[in-house]
Amino acid sequence: MNYLEFSDRWQQGALPLIAILRGVTPAEAQGVARTLLECGFSWLEVPLNSPEPLESIAIMAKVVGDNGFVGAGTVLSEHQVHQVADAGGQLIISPNADLCVIRATCELGLFSLPGIATPGEAFSALRTGASAIKLFPAELVTPEVTKALRAVLPPQAVCLPVGGISADSAQMRRYLQAGANGFGLGGGLYQPGISLTALRERAQAYKAAWDQAQIR
Repeated sequence: MNYLEFSDRWQQGALPLIAILRGVTPAEAQGVARTLLECGFSWLEVPLNSPEPLESIAIMAKVVGDNGFVGAGTVLSEHQVHQVADAGGQLIISPNADLCVIRATCELGLFSLPGIATPGEAFSALRTGASAIKLFPAELVTPEVTKALRAVLPPQAVCLPVGGISADSAQMRRYLQAGANGFGLGGGLYQPGISLTALRERAQAYKAAWDQAQIR
């Protein structure tokens, strides 16, 4: 799905926050997925450097069903793209803009979200078929840099800062005013071994921050 088609999908009302679940285990996958769905999250990412990530993806995909999208992060090779697809994943998210990974993702009809930090990487990724671009790391791609990128990128391209995003409406608002379309949430949302109660509280805090960030 290219960025024009993905833009329509992204804006259909779902909470535009991707839950990055680095370190989640298969034993936790079902409860984590259900909890996040109940809190309004519909985009779930299991980084491939988690324990038995493909099993967790398969479990979460069954839990989520048609109510959201599940996939993998830290995808670095074409082989991994195929493994994620076989596990039922729909999202292929990478820390870099590997054009071979993007092409393989497109060939399988999955969503491609490569990481970029420069205009050159962004344009190459979009030309190759990326569905959206992950501004990574957000500590480097600041709101000021995001604004500069947004000025030259296609207006339909979904841009998602990832890295160091907290449940802070002021931080989110700065990125939104610069042209961001949502965020990827990592350690501030999920950490290995977190209880479902704590996860729910964090998820609700992020949703509240997102809602508050919309108020001008």
